Amino acid sequence: MTFPRTRGFTSVALLAGAGLVLAACGGGDDTASSDGESDVDAAALDGVSVTVGSKNFTENILLGEMLAQALAAQGADVTNQVNLGGTSVNRDALLAGDIDVYPDYNGTGWTVHLGNEDPSQDPEELYTVTAEADLEENGIRWVGLSPFNDTYGFASNGDLTAENGGPFDVQGMFDYIAANPDAVVCMESEFPDRPDGLVLFEEATGVTIPQNQIQILDTGLIYTETASGACDFGEVFTTDGRIAALNIDLVEDPGVSILYNVSYTWNDEHFQEHADTYTEIVDTILAPLDNEKMAELNAKRDVDGEDASDVAAQYLAEIGLL
Repeated sequence: MTFPRTRGFTSVALLAGAGLVLAACGGGDDTASSDGESDVDAAALDGVSVTVGSKNFTENILLGEMLAQALAAQGADVTNQVNLGGTSVNRDALLAGDIDVYPDYNGTGWTVHLGNEDPSQDPEELYTVTAEADLEENGIRWVGLSPFNDTYGFASNGDLTAENGGPFDVQGMFDYIAANPDAVVCMESEFPDRPDGLVLFEEATGVTIPQNQIQILDTGLIYTETASGACDFGEVFTTDGRIAALNIDLVEDPGVSILYNVSYTWNDEHFQEHADTYTEIVDTILAPLDNEKMAELNAKRDVDGEDASDVAAQYLAEIGLL
C-alpha cells in the first residue's frame, strides 16, 4: 500500500473499539489439498481472540481481510480493524498491543521501522535480516513471505510513452524531466521525504526534480491524472491493478527501488500461543500471490469496484480456506 494507497507513516488517531468481531472455525496446514479443500484442522483456533489491522490502501486491505476471514473460519474471535490507517498507525498499534497482527512490507521494515540503509535485493535475505532484527529489538515476528514484490515505481502517460518510442527507463525519465521544465511528476505526500522514496531515484540518476515540477496528489488521483496527461509521470505501485486498465505505462526500473515483498507482522507473545496454526494459515494465503495474481485481485476492487471483503472471500474459497 481508502486508496489513498500509501505505505504511509503519517500517524492517524487510533479509535478504540472500532473493530467488528467475527467468529467461526478451522486452522492448520500451509497448503490446500488437491481437491481444493483446506487441510487446516477445523476449530484449531476455537475461542482465540485476535485483532487484525491493515494499512489504508487496497492491497493491504485485501491482505488484512484475507487473514481476518481465514482466522475466523478457523474458529478465532476476530476483531477486524482492517483499513486502520497508515504504516505508523498500524505499527504503533502493534507495538502497543492494540492489534495483534497486520501485513507489512520487508523494505518498509528494514528502512522505516529499523532505520537501516542499503537493503538487500534478494527477497529471502531481506526477509531474514528484517525478521531477525525486528524480533530481537522489538518483539515483532515476521511470518510468511509473498512471491509478489509491490515496489515503488513510476508510470508515464501512455501518449508520452508513444512519443518516446517505447517505455522510459528510470534514467530516461529523469533526463526527460530535467530537459523539460514543464514536465509534471505526481506523487503522494510522503514519497519525497521517505528514505525509501524519491531520494533513491535522484541518487541513482544524478537528477534532482525541482519542487515546482512535483505535484502532490492522493494516490488514486495519481493514476487517473497520469492517464489523462495532467501528470506526465506518476508515482505508482507495481502490483496496482489500474496500471493495465489505464493509459499509463510502467517506467522500467533496473533495481533502483527496494523490495517490498509482504509478510504478516505479529506481536510475538501472541503469535507463540498458536504459532504453527498461524504460520500454516499465512503460508496458505501468501503462496499463490505472485505479482500477476496480486494485481488481478487489486483490480477487482480498484477497477471493477468489488467490495474488499468479497474479493478476499472469493480468494480464500479459491485456495480452500473458506
